[in-house]
Amino acid sequence: MERANVIIVGGGIVGCAIAAEVALHTKDVFVLEELPRVGMATSSRNSGVIHSGVHYPPDSLKARHCVEGNRLTYEFCAAHDVPHKRTGKLIVATTAEEKTTLESLLARGKQNGVEGIELIAESELRRREPNVAGCCALRLASTGLVDSEHLAKTYAALAQQRGAHIATAAKLETVAPDSGFVRVSARQAGEMECRVLINAAGLFADEVAALCGNHRYTIYPCRGEYWEVVAAKAHLVNGLVYPAPDPSGHGLGVHLTKTLWGTLLVGPNARYVNGKNDYENALEPRESFCARARKLLPQLEPDDLRPAYSGLRAKLTPPDRHGAEDFVVARDPAYPHIIHLVGIESPGLTAAPSLARDVSQLVRETLG
Repeated sequence: MERANVIIVGGGIVGCAIAAEVALHTKDVFVLEELPRVGMATSSRNSGVIHSGVHYPPDSLKARHCVEGNRLTYEFCAAHDVPHKRTGKLIVATTAEEKTTLESLLARGKQNGVEGIELIAESELRRREPNVAGCCALRLASTGLVDSEHLAKTYAALAQQRGAHIATAAKLETVAPDSGFVRVSARQAGEMECRVLINAAGLFADEVAALCGNHRYTIYPCRGEYWEVVAAKAHLVNGLVYPAPDPSGHGLGVHLTKTLWGTLLVGPNARYVNGKNDYENALEPRESFCARARKLLPQLEPDDLRPAYSGLRAKLTPPDRHGAEDFVVARDPAYPHIIHLVGIESPGLTAAPSLARDVSQLVRETLG
């Protein structure tokens, strides 16, 4: 039977970032990823935004890891030639009520330690984004874009350079924890034992926790759908343009993203679905999706949109409740050598290197 110090379940951006960090200090690190390649699910089906940390409650894990992860992600991308760009971002108010919301976000951002944040008037908004409707905007200089798929692969490659082993098509099937080790079995990889098990399984983190005997978590998949604007109108937006936050808290609202490749994306919406692999069933109609986007970009027509892709958020917040739960990063109450990361939705991409440092410290404490 293969024996390891650390097994990480999940080969998304967070799991691979953890592997790269843990492998700096620990030998015999394994990643089990159920899909054929790392980063194929939530990690590559998103907006690719490096967030600033303005949206999250002060003193939350989301706020702390996003602000720190913002800095670390830029440093990592520059050091490892991952395509990225510090674009800045505008959160736009179209009513007086939304302006009040932006003022609250400004105060929260400053409390969270977000740098380069300011409220700009309509004239400055018009200078930066002539075609965007709004009365003012919150400008976030530290926000940017990254090639998220490339980022996941780079974390994985670095982990391997540091001696970690990555097994793909290796779906976890059983977990048998004991007082000093954890025995697991996975498709393709067979049976293994480890001293520390890290649950970074994203949409399936609740199911991995349940395999460990921990039934306290439930992940609710929430789909975000994207459309691409036809090339003839891609010039209408210069950067990242967001609406005032959705009052439900289920998402940041349908926004406009000028990608690293010059295309213009619209989305995502936020729609709870029944299945964790339900990317395409009963998509929101083009007309209603366009109506959301036209609040920011009035020149957009339904015929200007082409289907792009969908992603799923791993939410701990059920559909009938407003707000968003914080990240869970915790030792299992019954087996402290099992570490769970649950509800790692946005800003998980940005937060990944910061989360990895905290988890690596927990691993070192466990292994002694």
